[in-house]
This record gives sequence, structure tokens and C-alpha cells, in this order.
Amino acid sequence: MNSDPSEMFKVLAVDTRVKIIEILKSNGPLGAKKISEMLGITPAAVSQHLKILRQSGLVRSERKGYWIPYSIDEEALENCGKTLNEICTCGCQGTGNFREIELNSASLESLKEYEQALENELNATRERVKEVESKKS
Repeated sequence: MNSDPSEMFKVLAVDTRVKIIEILKSNGPLGAKKISEMLGITPAAVSQHLKILRQSGLVRSERKGYWIPYSIDEEALENCGKTLNEICTCGCQGTGNFREIELNSASLESLKEYEQALENELNATRERVKEVESKKS
């Protein structure tokens, strides 16, 4: 995977690529045609996104006859998460928890801001769950 965080963020800045990663993460290895059916876009468009994801190292492929299954490179995805944790400003270090020292010394205003950020994240997650559930129905 490209070690330049700005390049990684460029790759992941496209919503379709993030959706492809989510699909592969939850369904395991899939071909471009199946991914295109799940996303409702052309196989050619999916192939272009997969090419970029493969070049970035987030996705890998291995030909099996005529079928080319794509899967997530778990190590690259983990490294991506580590990079995000390194630049994260909330102090959670990937745990999702506010550090105890910061919690004890935080002002009421910063705690309320943190609470609002958590509520926004929770609401976004709930919306995403509804979205995924409605697609599976």
C-alpha cells in the first residue's frame, strides 16, 4: 500500500470505493459483476474502482480460471486504520474512548462538543444500518 496518507485519502475519498470495501468486508471475495449488481453500477465502472483500490494495496485479486475474485487486503486496511489513529485528534488512539486524563481535565464546553460529535457519529451509523437493511430486504 502507498504509505503516503494523502494518496490513501484520495483513494478513499470516492464513496463508491468505500462501498466496495464495505461489500468485500461483509461478503468476502467477489467478482466485479457481482459487486456491480450490488451497487447498481456497470461492471466497467466497478472494474475501474477495483483497479485503483488494487493499485493502492487495499484490495487484491487472484485469477481463478475465468473468474477474478477481489478481496480486501486485511493488513493494508489495518495499516490504514493505524494511520487514521495517528492523526486523530480526539485522543482515543483507536479505542473510541476519550482518554481518562483528558476526560478529567476537559472543560464542560469540550465535553459537550465531544458528546455532540459522538451523537453525530451514532446517528450516521444508525442511518447506514437502515440503508444496508433496506437494500437487503
